[in-house]
Amino acid sequence: MLNPDAQFRRRALFASLGAFALALIIWNIPQLNFLLYPIRLFVTFVHESGHGLAAIASGGSLNGFQVFANGTGVATTSGGNIVLILPAGYIGAAIFGALLFYLANTLPYPRTIAVVLGIILAVITLFYTLSAPVAFVVGGVSSALLILLGWRGGRGLNLVVLNFLGLTTALHAVLDLVYLIGASDSRLGAVQNDAAAFSAAVAPLIPAAVWAALWALLAVAALALAVYYSVLRRLWRS
Repeated sequence: MLNPDAQFRRRALFASLGAFALALIIWNIPQLNFLLYPIRLFVTFVHESGHGLAAIASGGSLNGFQVFANGTGVATTSGGNIVLILPAGYIGAAIFGALLFYLANTLPYPRTIAVVLGIILAVITLFYTLSAPVAFVVGGVSSALLILLGWRGGRGLNLVVLNFLGLTTALHAVLDLVYLIGASDSRLGAVQNDAAAFSAAVAPLIPAAVWAALWALLAVAALALAVYYSVLRRLWRS
């Protein structure tokens, strides 16, 4: 028999999975995309932050980043290792989402996690998006809502929201895989998509679609490990 905490977490997981399944369906129906518009902007914010973090971690710097109203974005970096920076949008989003899901289902403080995440987003927003109106609004609203959620929301609501954000963000590469494969040689305005840019700059003999598929597999693997070690293994042992 499951203990009360395990039962609570299982219910929260099922609720999150149901919400994610609905989001996945809506995401692939163009006429209903507007319902997930705020989530798409949030995921893009995380995606561009991943590029920036990779630039900083590899010895470069992040000058700033933008999130456009159509759900795309671009990060402006100086220096750093391009081999790490280019895939860090999707891979970084996958790691962020998987880690968020893991922490939310492992640590008994989902409200604290929401507040800390909100503060981190606020810092990123203030340092790197002051000249990018859409990104500033996305970061500011997201941070405010997460802090409010952690401060006033119940444990169950916090857990469901964090699980949903983790699932959605980690599988961003998968959700956009068809687009990346189909647009592997196209440009978003003047900005080449990450898979095409990586293929051209790092491995011209390997098609961009292959890199997109690889990143999607890494995203699935990261989330699968997070779900297994934070939820499934504990439930099976209960």
